[in-house]
Amino acid sequence: MNKTQLMLPKREEKPRSHGITALIDNGIPLSSFIDTISSASGLIDFVKFGWGTSLITKQLEQKIECLKANDVHFFFGGTLFEKFLSQGRIEEYYTYCRHYGCKYVEISNGTMALTNKDKAHFINDFSKEFFVFSEVGNKDSNHHKNEDISQWIEWIEEDLEAGAKKVITEARESGTSGVCSSNGELRLDLIDCILSSGIDLQSIIFEAPNKKMQTIFIKKVGSNVNLANIAFADTISVETLRLGLRSDTFDLL
Repeated sequence: MNKTQLMLPKREEKPRSHGITALIDNGIPLSSFIDTISSASGLIDFVKFGWGTSLITKQLEQKIECLKANDVHFFFGGTLFEKFLSQGRIEEYYTYCRHYGCKYVEISNGTMALTNKDKAHFINDFSKEFFVFSEVGNKDSNHHKNEDISQWIEWIEEDLEAGAKKVITEARESGTSGVCSSNGELRLDLIDCILSSGIDLQSIIFEAPNKKMQTIFIKKVGSNVNLANIAFADTISVETLRLGLRSDTFDLL
């Protein structure tokens, strides 16, 4: 909330459909989790329990209760969906998500060999019970060498048509795959292709685990770009970038 007369970019209040900030929990201690969520809940829309961490997080129920109490949604990493799928246990994944009261699920094909068309079938199925976030892009940093970037547009559109509420662009928590090269540099030709495609950018969430990526997406799309894979420690930092309160985005209005 702007407590001064400074001219700052307008940010939507929660619940919001754009300007989303999604944190990633990679297994942080419960006390740190609760401190961050309770002190900055107005800035946080979602928490993703990264990859398969939810399976071995002893205090998962307490974390979920904290999120519910602070009006922050959550979902499990798409890699967990793929793990269940790889062992033919999709019905068990439904049961797993229901057990924890999930409203959102992430459907991806970044690790296992699953065509986007087949992924879209799962999106359609899960969207009958959950809000689906799909993910586009491979976790193998060398995969993009054989990619036609126009395929990303087709994949995003296919996922949205199948029922995805939003589509997440892969970057991993390390920022070294998907929309990034293995050296961490953003694939700007791919980003510009997505931005010029005509797809509603409110439907896309860009994974941006570091300040450089966050800055680029905010400058290219605006303060209300959807960002994911934000570290818990960067919650306030990202909001200051959105509001032009850091030198990196100082000229934003």
